[in-house]
Amino acid sequence: MEVLEGPVRQVRVVLNSNYAVAYAVRDVDVDVIAAYPITPQTGVVEKLAEMVANGELEAEMIHVESEHSALSTVIGASAAGARVFTATSSQGLEFMHEVLYIASGMRLPLVMSVAARAVSAPINIWCDYSDLMNVRDSSWITFIASTAQEVYDTVIEAYMVAEDPRILLPVIVAYDGFWMSHTYEPLHVVADRHYVRSLVPRRDRVKLDPLKPVTMGSLVGPDWYYEIKYQQVEAMREAYDIIRERDRDMGKVLGRRYEPVEAYNIDDAEIAILAYGGIYGSLLESVDRLRAEGYKVGAIRLRLWRPFPVDELYKVTRGLSTLIVVDRAISYGASIAGPVALEVIASLHRMRVDLDIVNYVAGIGGRPVTESDFKGMLELALKLGRRARELGTLYWGVRGVNYE
Repeated sequence: MEVLEGPVRQVRVVLNSNYAVAYAVRDVDVDVIAAYPITPQTGVVEKLAEMVANGELEAEMIHVESEHSALSTVIGASAAGARVFTATSSQGLEFMHEVLYIASGMRLPLVMSVAARAVSAPINIWCDYSDLMNVRDSSWITFIASTAQEVYDTVIEAYMVAEDPRILLPVIVAYDGFWMSHTYEPLHVVADRHYVRSLVPRRDRVKLDPLKPVTMGSLVGPDWYYEIKYQQVEAMREAYDIIRERDRDMGKVLGRRYEPVEAYNIDDAEIAILAYGGIYGSLLESVDRLRAEGYKVGAIRLRLWRPFPVDELYKVTRGLSTLIVVDRAISYGASIAGPVALEVIASLHRMRVDLDIVNYVAGIGGRPVTESDFKGMLELALKLGRRARELGTLYWGVRGVNYE
């Protein structure tokens, strides 16, 4: 077995992203897991059930009757002071929707993994990010990982962030359903679980305790509700700096440094393509090929979705003339762009950045997004010129749709 020596000893294993989540949850030593199966997330809770059964993890594994109950269960356990976890996808996340706001409004440091999947109807079990984008304003800190290694590391970081007394907000760690959830990759996991647990120490916080009674989630009228919700606004703002701190900490101890916005070949680029999730690897390959053909193109990856990394995005885009944003979800009825592109356009407009932003929607319902697709998007954007921006969202690869 290959061992990675450094500040902390790590061993090399081969896991898919579902199992990478489970290993990280085991290593941070959660107390309560609520499990309900849904494709393509089921492997996460199956592996955790196996770990509990064989004694690798001492936790309460609660099998519930629905995703709504899964999130409700960990909300109750977290309110009582437990370290908790659950996982879901697609319609399961939609079924949780009502309860998402209770978790964040009660300031509970939950962690949940989401294997991103299209939503019905028609029924589709393959990957896009429609489910995740539907909960973007629920006050959950949200990471989008692009490799199984990053999934493992980010779940650990999620607990470090969520349980920080300055934050106390729930966290989602999302990744591609099937493309990542069921694809095996080599990665390193920390050999000494006690070391991981030292990175995420148990902290005192307000909790339900019969010896010290408190009220949580009570009725609040118009006179104070607004102020309470504004506290979540401030917590999200502060979370950005805390996440940057934890990114640096993870880099020091694990040797893998992550950024809210990752850039590749951007220094001399005139045009860049922004993507997120597992397709970023294909984008990097495409950029290398396009560079060999003479295009001054770079790649940008959005890792942190909430809070949105405005400053980091500005830094990597300020020298560009054109930015292509590839959305993996549709914002129905929006006049100009998909959900990520809308955020990018609004943020850079506020920063007074003058560049053309071209939005593509691609990969809906699990349709592959390949190196050739990225090349095609770039060539079409250059061919259309300013008209690409005027057209609004370009739906890449839809049969019968032609923008030329």
